[in-house]
Amino acid sequence: MRPHPRIIDRIIAGLQESRTICVAGHIRPDGDCVGSQLGLTLALRNAGKQVVCWNEDRIPQKYEFLDADGIIQKPMPGLEFDCVVAVDAATFDRLGSVGQYISRRKLFINIDHHESNSRFADLNWVSVREPSTGELVYRLLKIAKWPITRRIADCLFTAVSTDTGSFQYASTQPGTYHVAGELVSRGANLARICNEVYQSYPLSRARLLRHIYSHFRLAHQNQIAYFWLKKADLTRTGADSSDTEGLIDHIRAIAPVVVACVFEEVEPELTRVSLRSKSAKVNVSEIAAQFGGGGHSAAAGARILGKPLSVQRKVIGAVRQMLNSIH
Repeated sequence: MRPHPRIIDRIIAGLQESRTICVAGHIRPDGDCVGSQLGLTLALRNAGKQVVCWNEDRIPQKYEFLDADGIIQKPMPGLEFDCVVAVDAATFDRLGSVGQYISRRKLFINIDHHESNSRFADLNWVSVREPSTGELVYRLLKIAKWPITRRIADCLFTAVSTDTGSFQYASTQPGTYHVAGELVSRGANLARICNEVYQSYPLSRARLLRHIYSHFRLAHQNQIAYFWLKKADLTRTGADSSDTEGLIDHIRAIAPVVVACVFEEVEPELTRVSLRSKSAKVNVSEIAAQFGGGGHSAAAGARILGKPLSVQRKVIGAVRQMLNSIH
């Protein structure tokens, strides 16, 4: 679906008029963030722009094949930009430390698909109908008539595929398959993408999976599944936070489970909570919003201050309350 013509035309005009550009992504980047950042950066560089691509965190190992030449960098002080583009970030805070280094800019653009997006930029293209930001970047390049090279196709296909659960989530639209097909026709290397993203992971992740299957808990007549990830668990398995992406799907897949939760220790009294729902009647974005977070109806999260067991009790309680309300 083409966005409101005024906003897309203004974004394209803003990018065309800019010479120096920063493409920024959210902390703990996932496949959609990495693919969208790289795809847009490559297209803008091909169009003759001076572009930096910044993220606070390093990209997960399974996406490193998209960025063999290290385009995504940590932010650095002292630069001015004609334009900054935030991709896949629902709020300004989600940019993390990058936010400190992008204040010297003329134009700020926000391209995203999260329901909870706070419209924090000068130009905000927020399309909650689209299941991935990668699909929005694809549409932007098409309308701007910027070439989609094989490498850009790899990046955007990875973005679209990962944020739709490899085209399995209910958010997947008929148009999503059309975009995926177009990207394959433009050279996206399906075999390599599927091998790198879905069929190859480090031994540390296998150790994490063993920990999860040994320690997950069920509640509310097995409709809620949850587990904790402590810093000590990551140390013991040799994993880092980038190895944790998608682990929640392993407990979400248990047949009676309706909502899956992961509680991840950030600090002794700061917990990162991730939520997944399998029911159209259970909007986990509403649950996350109760704790200052957000996301999508089927996938959301929040960072919550407090003692770990208190956080767990409050979140599980909110999930129970929503499950009770739908019966």
